[in-house]
Amino acid sequence: MAYILDGGWGTQLQERGLGLGECPDLWNLSNPNKVKEVADAYVEAGSDIILTNTFGANRFMLAKHSAAADLTAHVAEVNRSGVRISLEAAKAKNRKVFASIGPTGIVLIMSNVSSDDVYASFLEQAQAAASEHPDGIVVETMSDPAEAVLAVRAAKTTGLTVAVTMVFDSGKNKDRTMMGTTPEQAVEQLAAAGADIIGANCGQGIEGFIPICRRMRAVTKLPLWMKANAGLPEAVGDKTEYHQTPETFAESAKALIETGADYIGGCCGTTPDYIRALRRL
Repeated sequence: MAYILDGGWGTQLQERGLGLGECPDLWNLSNPNKVKEVADAYVEAGSDIILTNTFGANRFMLAKHSAAADLTAHVAEVNRSGVRISLEAAKAKNRKVFASIGPTGIVLIMSNVSSDDVYASFLEQAQAAASEHPDGIVVETMSDPAEAVLAVRAAKTTGLTVAVTMVFDSGKNKDRTMMGTTPEQAVEQLAAAGADIIGANCGQGIEGFIPICRRMRAVTKLPLWMKANAGLPEAVGDKTEYHQTPETFAESAKALIETGADYIGGCCGTTPDYIRALRRL
């Protein structure tokens, strides 16, 4: 049996009016009802676990949106609000909530920002999210295992279950992260950091996740978390579109589950319709 996760959040917020370049995380404060609409939609579609609208709610990412105000002062508030919104939606059907933590945007080997400062940023975010008592934390969309390890260690200080996923979208077979990390190397490093659940998200369509999942399963007994895109993106005018249907996505999910995925959902381009298709399995 696999647990069903949610789908993409960014495009769902855009459908509700989030502007190009606007900070989605701040909607937890300015448009909480619209953020809850997304969470509600995934609960109604059949997700066992939904995430929070806090992917970019760390001080480095918020600083990029701070031209008019110092948004870094609102890190705790944005994260706490995001968790509260998802918890309110989840309780309708007794679902679980994992707080989302994404990358800082800092490339450690090329930056003058120290590992200690990056860790402190993750710690600040994780502890703020944990103060609202979610069921777990997911560190997601990581390309650099060094950054992922820092985030996992920070998240583990909360005592919550910690999942972590890497993006495998590079190399001839799209089986490496941007930093050249293989699935096997990722499992070794993330397990050593204390991750409770390991996996992959984003980067490519669900068919490409099957060999990645198989390779991870071969080297770990930890639960595996997989959230694939709705196929490959296509530029249509000034928009990015995904054309894999919910039905074909769900059909490929069967093989992914058989390969060893314990948690399965969608990333870019997926909607509540994709989660309904998964639930029908």
